[in-house]
Amino acid sequence: MTDLIVFKVGENRYALDIENVQRIIQAVALTNIPNSHEYIDGMMSYKGKVIKVVDFRKVIDIKTYNDELKTLFLSLKEMHKEWVEALELSLENGSSFTKTFNPQACGLGKWIDSFTSYDDYITQVLNNLAEYHKQLHRRGEVAYEMRQQNRDKALELFRSDVKNIYDHTMEALNTFIKELDLVANSLQKFIIYDNDGKLFAIKVDAIEDIAHVEKENLINSSDEHNINEFLELEGVLDLDNLLINVIKAVHLPR
Repeated sequence: MTDLIVFKVGENRYALDIENVQRIIQAVALTNIPNSHEYIDGMMSYKGKVIKVVDFRKVIDIKTYNDELKTLFLSLKEMHKEWVEALELSLENGSSFTKTFNPQACGLGKWIDSFTSYDDYITQVLNNLAEYHKQLHRRGEVAYEMRQQNRDKALELFRSDVKNIYDHTMEALNTFIKELDLVANSLQKFIIYDNDGKLFAIKVDAIEDIAHVEKENLINSSDEHNINEFLELEGVLDLDNLLINVIKAVHLPR
């Protein structure tokens, strides 16, 4: 029986033997290393030692986490621009408004509920965003209900309150875009990894589980399966109908 740390990167799951893992910590800001390998994001201090940090997304050649976050925030901004425009049109001509007034049912509300920050500044921005977003939906609903009795008052409320709250909501989202590194560090994790005495950190999106498995249950297992010169896989594990790539070794780029 082997214990594996299961982690997520993008839509992919991977697992490392727990014997090679010293610790799992929150991602932190790194010191840049000039002319370092493209897979290395920087270096950090760990227990009095300076160790390098490998970005696993770069190892498997997928979009960086910061780029993915930026795409998400731009999409959430566009969704709420469309929400405000649709509400204004509904108030003006009396048409039905088909989007949600529940702040927790839209994409931004779901993301806010899932996000926890370990940075005081980002936490404050998050709290402001959550409040503005909640008020945006609530005041929008008030304006929509008011439209049934008085179109002009509903439009006045929309143009004074709703648009002002919308502007603050967008400002908070813009702050997240400007502070992508801090937001990413609040979400990602570092796996402190030991490969035959070479200590370094592996940056991953999230830690999902500790799995207790039998190595003989691996699918398509082989002595050596190289993704590239820095990543070897042992095989694939079917864990409750979820396919997980089991790692034999991660090698530190020079």
